Amino acid sequence: MTIRTVSLMTHNDPALTSKVLPMIVEHAKAAGVTLVANADERSRHGFDESSEVGFEEGSSPDVRLCLGGDGTVLRGLRASAGTDVPVFGINFGEVGFLAACDPDGYGLEDALQRAFSGRFDRLELPAIALGIEGLPVAFNDVSAQRRPGLRIADVAYSIGGEEVGRVRCDGVVVATPAGSTGYNLANGGPVVAWGVEGFAVSFIAPHSLNARSLVVAPDDQVHLINMSSSEPVDLLIDGRPMSELGPGDSVGLQFKRAMAQLAQMPESSFYQRLREKFGRLAS
Repeated sequence: MTIRTVSLMTHNDPALTSKVLPMIVEHAKAAGVTLVANADERSRHGFDESSEVGFEEGSSPDVRLCLGGDGTVLRGLRASAGTDVPVFGINFGEVGFLAACDPDGYGLEDALQRAFSGRFDRLELPAIALGIEGLPVAFNDVSAQRRPGLRIADVAYSIGGEEVGRVRCDGVVVATPAGSTGYNLANGGPVVAWGVEGFAVSFIAPHSLNARSLVVAPDDQVHLINMSSSEPVDLLIDGRPMSELGPGDSVGLQFKRAMAQLAQMPESSFYQRLREKFGRLAS
């Protein structure tokens, strides 16, 4: 794979990545790679007309290089959704589960050489599409959550027209395998290995002793339903508020295969990453 153009995406806090940008520019020049960035990135780092980082608008990069945590990688995945542009993450955040590497682990120079030469594996990631026009797909999770200041939510989910679970809670999370180690894991939901197809459904702070998590088959559409008669719930995509479900409203969620490509180091594995980031599952 020949890499000619790389789109640069960074953490929302420029202080976390600004010191390494000169090194990235130099390595790109040495590799014959053109760096580009969108308007937000240019404003964040003060790139001007004389900068060696060009304008992304109208260009089609060969790789998206994401410097940040999982939120930055998720932005890159959404930007690459439906294309064959891989997202190569270098962790400058906290957990960095989606990143190809940590700069302290592989060394930043080695990571950049791999990114700019195409020496990495590609993992096809699924996403969740929502039945609401104009909303992006979710690569981690979709959740329906109690609005701050309002009463506890009453949320149900159905599969194939049959109600499977309903509980008073702070919300319901529907996660992809990649997102199963995020909010879903914090809820006590099941960890779903990358490569397994399906949804993981879990409840946020359920007021019930019987609320159970479930893994749903990929071809079964999930519907989230706000069972409240008077109060809306917020609808979040990858942790970002995007819409709402009014009282009695529902939204359909569909599993979409191979929606983006995540760069991975050949010597790394999902289980190795799980152990390194979260510890052993049992001891």
